[in-house]
Amino acid sequence: MSSHGIRDRVAIVGMGCTPFGELWDKGLDDLIVDASTETFASAGVTKDDVDAYWLGTAQSGMSGITLARPLQLEGKPVSRVENYCTTGSEALRAAAYAVASGAYDMAMAVGAEKVKDSGYQGLNANNPPNDGTGRTLTAAAMFSMVAPAYAQKYGVDADQMSDVLATISAKNHYNGARNPRAQFRREVSKETIFASPRVAGGLGVFDCAGVADGAAAAIVVRAEDALRYTDKPLYIKALAFSTGSGSGLIDPGYDYTHFPECEWAATDAYAQAGITDPRRQLAFAEVHDCFTPTELVLMEDLGFAERGTAWKEVLAGTFALDGELPVNPDGGLKSFGHPVGASGLRMFFECWLQLRGEATPERQITTDRTLALTHNLGGYPGEMVSFVSVVGTELG
Repeated sequence: MSSHGIRDRVAIVGMGCTPFGELWDKGLDDLIVDASTETFASAGVTKDDVDAYWLGTAQSGMSGITLARPLQLEGKPVSRVENYCTTGSEALRAAAYAVASGAYDMAMAVGAEKVKDSGYQGLNANNPPNDGTGRTLTAAAMFSMVAPAYAQKYGVDADQMSDVLATISAKNHYNGARNPRAQFRREVSKETIFASPRVAGGLGVFDCAGVADGAAAAIVVRAEDALRYTDKPLYIKALAFSTGSGSGLIDPGYDYTHFPECEWAATDAYAQAGITDPRRQLAFAEVHDCFTPTELVLMEDLGFAERGTAWKEVLAGTFALDGELPVNPDGGLKSFGHPVGASGLRMFFECWLQLRGEATPERQITTDRTLALTHNLGGYPGEMVSFVSVVGTELG
């Protein structure tokens, strides 16, 4: 499966991102204005220069007016999109394809979420009516089934699996502690992780991503126009999206050790970008670590490790900040936090900083590789949507 893609036809020329966290002193409008103002400044443009806007938010607004009001946009096309936790990535994908089509010269994607004040955690508290066959478990409960299934299939004993998941959590907290915009900026020891209260199944508090408020934004133009706005644009190499039918929930053959939607999206993205060996061609990857076993399985679904070997690679430090292929150098969802509508664009923001050499010095990746990957998923094992992108600093 492969789409035609828009490789090297669109470039990101400006980005911004607020700190993520429990931002009691900020409303949704404040977050949108803060992220947008930083983005306009980085591209050297004003809101009036942007031809069209896309807003990604899961539950903080119902129309484009949610963005038009705080930015005081008059007469501009503003579209609101939502697709579970891939919402921010969907906003960027829509803006990029609109520019690639020739419909607009400049478009902007904004992702924002303000949920902490509501008292609810994660996605919408109230689901629409269904026929009664839908899942009833929480997200943590659904993903908690991944770890024991993986351990059983690949012969990993309980103590080893606990060590693997704690290593992933500690890695992402280590990275987040070096990121001034992260929700959780403190290293966490394995001993603390092991001793944390259980949330669902074997998952503890430190196996779960933080719920946060926040916003991020990006401006895109045609690649040939990029140098008019910045001397260090990011060229879009691939934007891939895959949706499953949800049949995994009723398929007796589904074993919770593999997310096929993520593999499909990765395969498509690599075809678009011309990547044949992601582990050796990518400088780093930002992946959707909503829970620690999610990141483990993704290392295989994204082609960073052979099936059944990712747990060994985690323990070997392959995906650490100084490893062969750093994963989540900004702390990931685990440490940076997860405002649903903003997370996808936050991942692009880390690419923006790292590939331009502008990350904080203690976490700046030094490499001659010029490509980076972002990955989002939404939903649950057996019932997912998935997004994979590749961006780079060079044309061709």
